[in-house]
Amino acid sequence: MPNIKHHLKMSNQKKIDNQVLVIFGASGDLTARKLLPEIFHLFCKGYLPEKYAILGVGRSPFSDESYRQEAVLENPHFSSVKDIDNNLKKFAALVHYVSLDTGKEAAYAGLKEKLTNILPDTLDPNIIFYLSTPPKLYIMIANSLAAHGMNLEDGGWKRVIVEKPFGYDLATAQQLNKELLKKFKEDQIYRIDHYLGKETVQNLMVTRFSNSIFEPLWNRNYIHRIEITAAENVGVGNRGGYYEGAGAMRDMIQNHLLQLLSLVAMEPPSHMTPNAIRNEKDKLFQSLRPMSLEDISNNVIRGQYTSTKINDEVILGYREEQGVSATSRTETFAALKFYVDNWRWADVPFYIRTGKRLPTRVSEVVIHFKPNHLHLFKDMRMINAQNVLIFRIQPNEGILLKFGLKVPGTGNMVKTVNMDFQYDDLTEDYVPDPYERLILDCMQGDATLYARGDSVENSWQFIDPILRAWENDPEIPIYGYPAGTWGPEHMDTLIEGTNMVWRNPSKNLSHDGEYCEL
Repeated sequence: MPNIKHHLKMSNQKKIDNQVLVIFGASGDLTARKLLPEIFHLFCKGYLPEKYAILGVGRSPFSDESYRQEAVLENPHFSSVKDIDNNLKKFAALVHYVSLDTGKEAAYAGLKEKLTNILPDTLDPNIIFYLSTPPKLYIMIANSLAAHGMNLEDGGWKRVIVEKPFGYDLATAQQLNKELLKKFKEDQIYRIDHYLGKETVQNLMVTRFSNSIFEPLWNRNYIHRIEITAAENVGVGNRGGYYEGAGAMRDMIQNHLLQLLSLVAMEPPSHMTPNAIRNEKDKLFQSLRPMSLEDISNNVIRGQYTSTKINDEVILGYREEQGVSATSRTETFAALKFYVDNWRWADVPFYIRTGKRLPTRVSEVVIHFKPNHLHLFKDMRMINAQNVLIFRIQPNEGILLKFGLKVPGTGNMVKTVNMDFQYDDLTEDYVPDPYERLILDCMQGDATLYARGDSVENSWQFIDPILRAWENDPEIPIYGYPAGTWGPEHMDTLIEGTNMVWRNPSKNLSHDGEYCEL
């Protein structure tokens, strides 16, 4: 089986064009923590083209040299990279900076002039514009680039990477897409979701479509239900002001987890090409059964973490966090049950949950298979007789299959055993960070792991009624749950079937097993 490093090299067989990466928000946290360090990884491995430059854009009055010093040479997030002393100064020489007010269209003449100075021999360079800014600036930046002709492809291509959130609701997502498409074509727009760059997320498609033992069972005839969990053990910290306007439904479910759902439930693409894959994902979003007010009342639960004491440490409740209203009704936990109305998944319940201040940090997809129709041990009590396939997204990334085996000795004692694979066991080579993979894909013009505009709008089409119901109906409850627990105590009522509950995972994928008596 090829190792991860080899796999990344294989994805890089296509020659990468000479290009410039322009980062708006160059002095921000994302640039320092992720973007520049991950591009440095690509540099160290030889993945950057012969002529490559990074141009940081921001209001701070840096020169090229002072920006290189702060953003690269003194950036603590570079410290874990191998061979740092040999490569860092060479990499820093590729980095430039221009100071301008991104809210003033006329100032973009300075950006265009800077690009000309960086690449004096290139008439129309290939450029990626990375919008690592507040979303309110996206349209202004796109319009200003177009006003100075920097969206035109007269020889070199132009691409724009847009960070989430892609809108605040359906109406704002539609407006954002409409305005962006006035200046850039759809194939120029790359809506980035770092969840889709994770190795285990990408492996969902490989596991499904390359293994004949899985795909024939991947339907309503053999699968009882599917769960997707994204749990965080931290609170909102100093992001209370932002989180008040977002909440778990917008922050996690609408983008990350619905995108994850699309890879789990979509139909096989006709070809492994970006358009074919994204077509199938969009069909899946169109097949989500719309939720009525009754469905929202019965099948959606929201909650807020409350203060508690863990290991003698007092944990603040959400309403006590900095920047949060004392009467806030913003959810820090959300769980929902829903259906996909197509031939493959008719009447199979899907469950998604996410929350802050849960017991551990873990994200996973759980496939619960139906039990056998004939119970050979029908005179004995049967517990946990379903096979379960688990894709662990983070941490302890891997895959786990649970099935029953007889315990040696007399009687019919059956142990649910685990057959697991973990990425750490596959190779000692470096596993690329999601941003590293996604930036490389954009450099190559591969949009497979990026969201398309119609899919963004269709996912909002599903989520928007829930948000409107919460906003308009004060009778819909928001439940408290003590920090360090798995959410509101009655959330197991969402799961269909007698004695059926959510799977509450441990941090370690392999520490999962139990005896049951048949």
